[in-house]
Amino acid sequence: MRRATLSNPPRFALAGEGQGRITLAADTGAVAHLFVLEQDVMRLLLLATGTVTSPPSWAIAPGQEDIADPGRDRMDVSGFACPAYRLEQDAERLVVETDRLRVTVHLHGLHCRWEQHDGEGWRWMAEDRPTQAYDFGWWDGKAHHYLARKPGERFYGLGDRTGDCDRSGRSFRLTSLDPMGYDAEHSDPLYKSIPYVLVADAEGRCHGAFYDSVADIGFDFGRELDNYHGLYRHVVADQGDIDLWMIAGPDPLAVTRRFTWLTGRPALMPRWSLGYSGSTMTYTDAPDAAAQMGGFLEKLAQHDIGCTSFHLSSGYTSIGDKRYVFHWNRDKFPDPKAFVASYADAGVALVPNIKPALLRSHPLYDAVAAAGHFVADEQGVPVEAQFWDEVGSYIDFTNPAAAAWWRRQVRSALLDQGIVATWNDNNEYEIWDARARFAGFGAAIPASAARPIQPLLMMRASRQAQIEARPEQRPYVVTRSGMAGLQRYAQTWSGDNRTDWKTLRYNGRMAIGLALSGVSNSGHDVGGFSGPAPSPELLVRWVQVGVLMPRFSIHSWNDDRTVNEPWMYPEVLPAIRAMMALRQRLIPLFYDLLHRYHADYAPIVRPTWLDFPHDPQCWAESDEHMLGPDLLAAPVVEPGATARSLYLPAGVEWIDVWSGEHMPGGATVTVSAPLEGPPPLFARAGSAMLVDLAEPGWRPGPARRGLWLYPPREGKFACEVIEDAGDGHGPVTRWQVRGAADTAGVTVRLDIDGAIPPAQPRITLLLPPGDARVLTVEGRPAASVAFEQRSGVEVMVSTD
Repeated sequence: MRRATLSNPPRFALAGEGQGRITLAADTGAVAHLFVLEQDVMRLLLLATGTVTSPPSWAIAPGQEDIADPGRDRMDVSGFACPAYRLEQDAERLVVETDRLRVTVHLHGLHCRWEQHDGEGWRWMAEDRPTQAYDFGWWDGKAHHYLARKPGERFYGLGDRTGDCDRSGRSFRLTSLDPMGYDAEHSDPLYKSIPYVLVADAEGRCHGAFYDSVADIGFDFGRELDNYHGLYRHVVADQGDIDLWMIAGPDPLAVTRRFTWLTGRPALMPRWSLGYSGSTMTYTDAPDAAAQMGGFLEKLAQHDIGCTSFHLSSGYTSIGDKRYVFHWNRDKFPDPKAFVASYADAGVALVPNIKPALLRSHPLYDAVAAAGHFVADEQGVPVEAQFWDEVGSYIDFTNPAAAAWWRRQVRSALLDQGIVATWNDNNEYEIWDARARFAGFGAAIPASAARPIQPLLMMRASRQAQIEARPEQRPYVVTRSGMAGLQRYAQTWSGDNRTDWKTLRYNGRMAIGLALSGVSNSGHDVGGFSGPAPSPELLVRWVQVGVLMPRFSIHSWNDDRTVNEPWMYPEVLPAIRAMMALRQRLIPLFYDLLHRYHADYAPIVRPTWLDFPHDPQCWAESDEHMLGPDLLAAPVVEPGATARSLYLPAGVEWIDVWSGEHMPGGATVTVSAPLEGPPPLFARAGSAMLVDLAEPGWRPGPARRGLWLYPPREGKFACEVIEDAGDGHGPVTRWQVRGAADTAGVTVRLDIDGAIPPAQPRITLLLPPGDARVLTVEGRPAASVAFEQRSGVEVMVSTD
């Protein structure tokens, strides 16, 4: 077995084939496994020393809702079709091909060229740099991968990175930190580690590349230049192997759905999780926390604002000025059960903050240490790390006994008090001690090799505790940190953002980066978490953005200890009340999109180019985004604006949701966007939105199902919306709409697939404002009913 040199790199040869796998062995002892898993998915697992050094995978879960302990074996191909493939080889190269994806491997040095079939022919997809693409023992032993970079390529994903959606010309370090008050344009790293890139070439053809690594990993997209190697991009993981998953396109939406499927089925959460969620650290930090919390409910009633949940900050666990997870401060909350019941009686679910570390002074610390539940060194001594205002030790969720202890604490301290959800916070696992080890389910590993696994397993344990306590209900878990696959367990948000106008802009792009990385159920701390209090104008604009995101929570810890609340500025309260009412109307829309995300892996928030990849102007950085395939949101993110310009994607007709005006695609338009009005929103002609027409507010009227129709000027149309009873595991209802429109009227046929939720036996069909056409349902002229200047018809529905 020889040693590789730069002048004489490893020479590989075909060593065998198995189910979905081709193995190449080198004369240096290196091994490369090439997996053919789907027509559009292949994988290269490169073992520079011939053996797997990465821990089992917690990211790969094709269509699954969970992964069993101790994680997925790196050689496992279960869950994949493993289709037949075509293989050609000679002395210099090996070619593996499916109908959609082809890789050519030059055996001397393992140079790979990837191509995808776009229906017309094979197109270049990606290619290794011609010089030293991998480390075969001539550098530092890390997992390096260098690829050639072509002019015009664009790079998206990596989770919630700051700055523009296109990562070109930048470099990033993927490790998890708590960068409170981060700069949303420039800060790096952040909370999550998702080493996935959606690559678009100059013509808009896309593919996906995922590095299944849980070590610290860096990406460079052309920031670094070296005259000796030509244009390249670079990925390096501090530990482990190159485990590269390649997903063929060229359609970016198909690639995004495939990657989401690959990393697991998104959790379907209860409908109440999509309503307004109040929160602030100030209430629970106050000595009279219970009174502060009661005052919040009183203010909701006073201002007639609806709310479905409250994120309970960690002050409820305090002893003095420190926070102790699973401890209730009985001075602040003498009777936790009664407190929880008071919120439940108001229709507001509490989502309590829990942390994965125990401070050294925690009353339970010594017992937990004695049980061996903390991350420890090789001698079993708990490793300490800075955590809040003291040092502490982190729970090791790769120890099944520790995870079981955690589930018991979640149940006894929280769920048994009537709480139905958990907020998994401060779970970045900032353990920098080189001696730290994870139990690894019996195969101990350095903590530095697998930090992102811990927040994933934390949210998994919290979710399991909720399922064990209330199997008839859907669990609701929120997490701040995480890795690829976190969508299986939790909703998330962009962390502790800073109050600033540019945060408002770039948080929107962070949400797109997350959605392209498989994590679409997300939002932001509306108003900004840290820094100064928002101005009245900024607060209103932030609420306008927030009501058009899946997670809508106003949360803060302002420098002056003011509280971001809907009523904090009386002069803009009417505008904010209107937005809060709008959110109540739109909950069925978001629930429909959540169902599609869960069932079909379709992202909720998307860049316009995801649905219109052939429109070059959609690829420009912008402040617009799609909600599902049919709604275009154009929030205002600049101070002083009363109107905004936006580009309407070409190829379809658009309808202004608020005015009813029809507009052609492929044009830049300027629309009114006053501070007191709703955010600009456009519907694709031929689509529909499921909404709640009940009177909104603190005590909304009985749910009243409405279907906002957006028929074209002329022509046939068809669409579908989805709902269910809102929680539990009951049947899903699909409302199928088919119709035709001309200048005189709109005719609609309504079909129902599935049982109708019994609380609402009617549905009201509505046309846009100003649309005076006669609406006919199944051949019957519509009776005219008035609602917000819309005309429509109320239809009795049944499954008989």
